[in-house]
Amino acid sequence: MNKVILALGWLALAVSGNALALETLPIQGSDVATSWDSLYNFLVYLSIFFFILVMGAVVYFAVKYKAKPGVKARYITDHHLLEGIWTFVPFVLLMVIFVWGYVVYEKMVRTPSDAYEIRVVGKQWLWQFQYDDGRTTINEVFVPTHRPVKFVMTSTDVLHSMFIPNFRVKQDVVPGMYSSVWFEANLPGKHQIFCTEYCGAAHSQMLAQVIALDEVEWKEWSRGKKILTESIPKAGTRLSDASGSLRTTDQTQMSAAAPTLSLVEQGRAHFKGKGCVACHSVDGQAKGNLGPTLKGVFGNPVALTAGGSATRDENYIRESIENPMAKVVKGYNPVMPTFKGQLSENDLGALIAYIKSLQ
Repeated sequence: MNKVILALGWLALAVSGNALALETLPIQGSDVATSWDSLYNFLVYLSIFFFILVMGAVVYFAVKYKAKPGVKARYITDHHLLEGIWTFVPFVLLMVIFVWGYVVYEKMVRTPSDAYEIRVVGKQWLWQFQYDDGRTTINEVFVPTHRPVKFVMTSTDVLHSMFIPNFRVKQDVVPGMYSSVWFEANLPGKHQIFCTEYCGAAHSQMLAQVIALDEVEWKEWSRGKKILTESIPKAGTRLSDASGSLRTTDQTQMSAAAPTLSLVEQGRAHFKGKGCVACHSVDGQAKGNLGPTLKGVFGNPVALTAGGSATRDENYIRESIENPMAKVVKGYNPVMPTFKGQLSENDLGALIAYIKSLQ
């Protein structure tokens, strides 16, 4: 009897622990977060159901078929129907979990074409954010609500990893290449960012915040105003005024923060300053066999001298700048010098933004 009581105690503890896990998840700041949580809750409840079913059966059979003096257990060979059921049911459940997970994963990794892009640079031990208007912020990134936002990320030193719990998105940030992650914030306010890849002594202090702004605040910030972030609470705790719209920051606390050049204009300046115009045109007309035109090339495939093809995305452009001999475009001479070490991460981001704009 003591063993039965102990088993029931462990059963109750496991069920209560799983129930507690469902109540301690971060807030759902995006549709992707809601989708992942639905799958997670399904897995937890499914686990609870089968845990109770299996452990309950163990306890029941332990009591009912307890060894008794003079009673010999009947030998059972097999039961094909029962074996078929406990094979088929888990198979169906695993297929449901797989398809469900794949659908949510595809939604998470397929960035909408109209996403607002922000360039991110991770370094020991901070996050730098670069916007299309040329402004940069450190450890704070301003985004609009109800609009897809894409982070194009790289690192200047070691491997980092950006994790935004409220949006349920995480992506490694790798030196020398670009990775990306996207989200659509549904809740205005502050959302915590962590680095989840050990990156040195101050790894635990590599923190930042996504500051999701409502429509009014975003328009103010986009016009070059600087919002005092101390007046913005954490997401999910923000109060509403009588009209039902979210409370905006007091505009008397804003100051002008207009940049000198947009990101594309900075890239155009680097394009001219580094002499790229000598070999590459931006009007669709190639300059002999020195270098291909850059008009309308971004995102499109290109044939290579060594055979095969490549897609001209951020990583291809970066590699062509830093290691131009790696993938020479078919029909052109391998004469481009390397610019590795001559451009900062911000400069590279601006140059790529300019090439992307040449549509």
